[in-house]
Amino acid sequence: MGTTLLIVAMLTLGAFYVSRGRAFSLAAGNYSTLHSRPGYHGLYSALWTAIAGFALVLVVNYLFNFYIDRQLLAALPENVKSLTDLEIERIIIDARQIGLGQSVGEAADATAASARESLSVVFANLIAFKGYVLVLSGIIAALLAAFLTYRQIAPSFRSRNRSERVMRVVLMLMAAMAIATTFGIFLSLVGETVKFFQDVPLWKFLFGTHWSPLSGVYEGKVDENTVGAIPLFAGTWMITMIAMAVAVPVGLLSAIYLSEYAGPKLRGSAKPMLEILAGVPTVVYGFFAALTVAPAIRFVGESIGLAVSAQSALAAGLVMGIMIIPFISSLSDDVINAVPQALRDGSYGLGATKAETVIKIVLPAALPGIVSAIILAVSRAVGETMIVVMAAGQGANLTANPLEAVTTVTVQIVALINGDTDAGTAAGPAFSLGFTLFFITMFLNLAALYIVQKYRQKYD
Repeated sequence: MGTTLLIVAMLTLGAFYVSRGRAFSLAAGNYSTLHSRPGYHGLYSALWTAIAGFALVLVVNYLFNFYIDRQLLAALPENVKSLTDLEIERIIIDARQIGLGQSVGEAADATAASARESLSVVFANLIAFKGYVLVLSGIIAALLAAFLTYRQIAPSFRSRNRSERVMRVVLMLMAAMAIATTFGIFLSLVGETVKFFQDVPLWKFLFGTHWSPLSGVYEGKVDENTVGAIPLFAGTWMITMIAMAVAVPVGLLSAIYLSEYAGPKLRGSAKPMLEILAGVPTVVYGFFAALTVAPAIRFVGESIGLAVSAQSALAAGLVMGIMIIPFISSLSDDVINAVPQALRDGSYGLGATKAETVIKIVLPAALPGIVSAIILAVSRAVGETMIVVMAAGQGANLTANPLEAVTTVTVQIVALINGDTDAGTAAGPAFSLGFTLFFITMFLNLAALYIVQKYRQKYD
């Protein structure tokens, strides 16, 4: 697949230079005879070459996967077809892994071992054939598109207009894809959530105080008295507020300093270093919280007579706040820099000091953007999982003490889906939590949009 895409990309680049060269030759040095500049002729040919090549490769790959599935089922030995669907699926999965050169565990019996070995040979041959088909289809589609667009090149051909039209359609499709993804996430959550609330009253889920959804899982059902999500919401809210108490003042004040006080050299070096925090993996922050921050908090707490848990909301919140600082700092810095310099000059002309100008002129003008950055950071904190797992624990503890262990919505979703319990039984509570979290983040984003639209100030 990767080789095919690389070949199509090279053909796209070749189509650009060939078509542009033809346009140059037609102009013969007098570009006024061309409706569009040679670069637009090359761009038009390259766009259609890429679209045709990549689109056909993706379609053929998608259809060929169905063909492979049907061929593997047809190639099953007769003595295996009497097994259960789950056992057959396991054999096919192992055969795929063997065909790709990956290691698998021991087979359940000699029949399964023989079946998966024979299927792995079939799968390896199909994969090799698929590679040839993808390369051939990509080359044919790209060359055909390049040839057709090459023939269209003429002095009167409106390649600039057509290129812009193609780009507009491509951008519209990308925007539609983003919106469709949101709807897809919503629809994927609805089914299991509706089935869950057919058995469990909504008010017991939203306002119950006891969370142990797997206590009745071995009977194939979920006890409605053990799915109270209040401890999860409370833990999520507590850790998020601790993180915001760290990230908002540090991030906002650093943004003000970098925008209004720091020199160009200091700003050019300090801002990238600050933004490095956003690129650190969350598991690293989790290790830092569990191995450094949590023991330090416990040592300090015990030295003054406080009972501190080995895992606490305070440790997770502090480290999460450090992780979120770049989100607030970078976005707030951009918003503050967008405030017109004329406002600052007018304030200075009236005798205001630097600090007065920042507090009374710059920050009010940048307030909608700053609030949006904070709400975005809150959404980021609500969805964080790894730091909470490693530093705050997984116990659904309803408490207002930040020195005790708590858990969050996202941690429980991971625990339910990836646990040893049957995924079908645990799906209801997990999907319901995901559905609730989806609406919380959507509400936060709508609130940010409302604030920006209501308080946005436009300047000429």
